[in-house]
Amino acid sequence: MFDFITEEHKMIQEAARDFAQRSVAPIAGHHDETGEFPIDTVRQMGGLGFMGIEVPEEYGGVGMDTLAYSLALTEISKADASHGTVMSVNNSLFAHGLMKFGDEAQKQKYLVPVASGQKIGAYSLTEPMSGSDAGTMRSRAVLNEAGTHYIINGTKSWVTSAPFADFVVLFTMTAPEKKHQGVTAFLIDTDKPGFVRGKTEPKLGIRASATSEIIFDNYECPVENRLGEEGQGFKIAMTVLDAGRIGIASQALGIAEAALEASIAYAQEREAFGKKIGQFQMIQQKLADMKTRVEASRLLIYQACLAKAAAKKTGARYSLEASMAKLFASETAMWVTTQAIQIHGGMGYSKELPLERYFRDAKITEIYEGTSEIQRMVIARSLTGLR
Repeated sequence: MFDFITEEHKMIQEAARDFAQRSVAPIAGHHDETGEFPIDTVRQMGGLGFMGIEVPEEYGGVGMDTLAYSLALTEISKADASHGTVMSVNNSLFAHGLMKFGDEAQKQKYLVPVASGQKIGAYSLTEPMSGSDAGTMRSRAVLNEAGTHYIINGTKSWVTSAPFADFVVLFTMTAPEKKHQGVTAFLIDTDKPGFVRGKTEPKLGIRASATSEIIFDNYECPVENRLGEEGQGFKIAMTVLDAGRIGIASQALGIAEAALEASIAYAQEREAFGKKIGQFQMIQQKLADMKTRVEASRLLIYQACLAKAAAKKTGARYSLEASMAKLFASETAMWVTTQAIQIHGGMGYSKELPLERYFRDAKITEIYEGTSEIQRMVIARSLTGLR
């Protein structure tokens, strides 16, 4: 149907689907209930190449494109959004940033082990008092007198994979008076003195993707671990988030697909008033609308993947396409999972079925890596040119 989807794309999609249904789906409920980080299957994802799909082979990755990444991530998220979250952060927020802004030494030291799945990466922008407005962050990095190290202090929050991350891409202030223009990015080794893992967040959904605060207490970061130049951090963060939003859109699509497929099967089996409930027009309407929104989300994601591929050649941004895909797919996931629970009735509300997990997992896709409100702002600014 789509000539840009090659046999190679289909192969990685099938490999991801097989792994997800065979190894991830059976354990998803347990890890959701306990909140236990699925380290074994995460390592397996790395071994299969899912943790660095767009990274060239010489840096430990698979060397495929964004569409391949999206197709694989959708299949993983369809089985469990928590695994999808870990995969998304590794690929989009960590590896993509190093590929675009890292020097050769940084790629060898930090990208290779993460892309190959030997190590886990994280991305830290948010603070307790600084979410969408990165210009108000309170953490600080101060260059020492010798000019060899930055001394970093402060607390970051909502850092996905932080309890298990080996490396973190950190965004902090080096020139607070410049606000957004004073943000700088750094590569952090989590086993060094001064790095403290804070409280783990008791989350509504994606409970198995460990999320916590991280605290810097006079952490010494070598100058060579600065990612890009001083003051370039906000640009790096926003560029990386463009890629990340395609990942979250793909995650949302996977959740919505799982809820839709469960609803179709239930409508074909469940009987009421002497009929299959799928014979009732109100159920048919829900299924038709669910399917239409899922497919519209898929097309927006494909468009964003193609826009990102074109941007590699032209250097243009693809913020509009990424934001539209993320906005629509995330709101579709929330809407579809709500309808799925309604179709299942009381069973949809029960933890005996995964529907309520899909519902809880879907909500975060409307919030992280830019809320729906932020996506609408990005889209509107792209249309009007006004800020």
